[in-house]
Amino acid sequence: MSPCSVAAMSGTFWTHVSYLLCFALHCVSGSVLNCHTTCTCASNIVTCSKKDLLHIPTGFPHYTVSLDLSHNSLKRLRAEWAPVPLKRLQSLLLNHNKLTFISADAFSLAPHLKYLDLSSNEIKALGENLFSRLKELQVLLLYNNAIGQIDRSAFDDMQKLQKLYLSQNQISRFPLQLVKESSRLPELLLLDLSSNKLKSLPIQDLHSLPAWVKNGLYLHSNPLTCDCDLYGLFTHWHIRQFTSVVDFREELNCTLMAYQKETVNVFSLLLMMNCSEIKESAMEAYVGKTVTIDCDTKQRGMAQVWVTPNNELISPDSENSNQTLTVLSNGSLQIRPIKPEDKGIYTCHATGSAFNESLYVTLMVYNVTQHDTLNTAYTTLVGCIASVILVLIYLYLTPCRCWCRSDEKQRNENGDSIHSSMLSTTSNHDTTSDKVALNRHVAFTEASAALQGQINKLKLNGQEPQESRGMKKAHRKMSDPGSASSALSDTPIMV
Repeated sequence: MSPCSVAAMSGTFWTHVSYLLCFALHCVSGSVLNCHTTCTCASNIVTCSKKDLLHIPTGFPHYTVSLDLSHNSLKRLRAEWAPVPLKRLQSLLLNHNKLTFISADAFSLAPHLKYLDLSSNEIKALGENLFSRLKELQVLLLYNNAIGQIDRSAFDDMQKLQKLYLSQNQISRFPLQLVKESSRLPELLLLDLSSNKLKSLPIQDLHSLPAWVKNGLYLHSNPLTCDCDLYGLFTHWHIRQFTSVVDFREELNCTLMAYQKETVNVFSLLLMMNCSEIKESAMEAYVGKTVTIDCDTKQRGMAQVWVTPNNELISPDSENSNQTLTVLSNGSLQIRPIKPEDKGIYTCHATGSAFNESLYVTLMVYNVTQHDTLNTAYTTLVGCIASVILVLIYLYLTPCRCWCRSDEKQRNENGDSIHSSMLSTTSNHDTTSDKVALNRHVAFTEASAALQGQINKLKLNGQEPQESRGMKKAHRKMSDPGSASSALSDTPIMV
């Protein structure tokens, strides 16, 4: 082989090596945008979908408004993914990739982004202040990932966010801060948490949310635990015709823990768990108080007018003859002070860009004020406590014990009449022999010598001499409690 041929072959070899090195460098740093081969460009729209990209291409036009990088093999989104800021970019699609890492500074290159799709990736956690730079973002899609942890500050400063899709993830704790703290996401209209790992819900907190938030809160296809509170929550939402419940009624299931973890529909719990039937309750008020009736509409920013039970129209702009009724800036009706004749059904007619809605609120007015009711209850309680104290004093703190009555007992012994002993068949004092009294035995007693002498002096007509009566008073004795009451006769006496 000639030297020229060898030189030619060596030149070809190094040419191939140089091509391979260039290709490797492009793979590491990202190829330069080519609107004819790598991507498709249409004025301010760039589409690089389904190109098997491992890295994001570079060199996007600064005037790009929509960028589609979906259905590729991208794994990381770094802070320097674009060499220059894309200040006109409003839509960024990164769905159906293999993203596991997203830098917190990655979105600083697109500060005016309004639509971001990160669905169908492998994201496991949302870190601190991850989306805080997207102050104008309105729609964020994060469904079909592996998200199990959400930092409390991940969605801070997103004042314009309206729709947040978090379904088909591994979320096991309801992110209450997203809906309860109105200052965090003030414009949020839709929060999709369906098909996650939620087993319980903060029922009372969800009850207190505005209707326009509950209307867009999707919770179906979660392994919720069945109870009557859960049934009451979704039944109330169904009565109000909230879209999140009406459209997915058949997918609102829960697990019966007492029946071998059987899965049943939430609305069947009325019979299976004997839950109470849910009805719209009336609003209660007391005479003289200030009452505010909310017009809790399913859409935010609707115009409201009220109709009273007397068919009087109350609107924010019109001058009302009834000075006690006022429509507030948020559409609520305020009654101050309330009177008994204000009871009845109040109707709120709300008008919006998408639909109209009418709400009915029943108001009950009571003549007894709440203050008087509390006073009555307090008085009753005090009376009961005083009665208990008096009973305890009577039982355990008797003013005079038996020992303090000994002198009185002695005086009674000296002052009793013997005639009472002769004529009475029962003792004037406590007896210690209950058997004698109860069994009525016949008792015989013998008179003493002194008494026998007195008996002999009795007259035949049954009357006593004057002196005998005096002696009886001097020698009178208490009868034996265990014997018969009379000691003056041998005749049997029933005792």
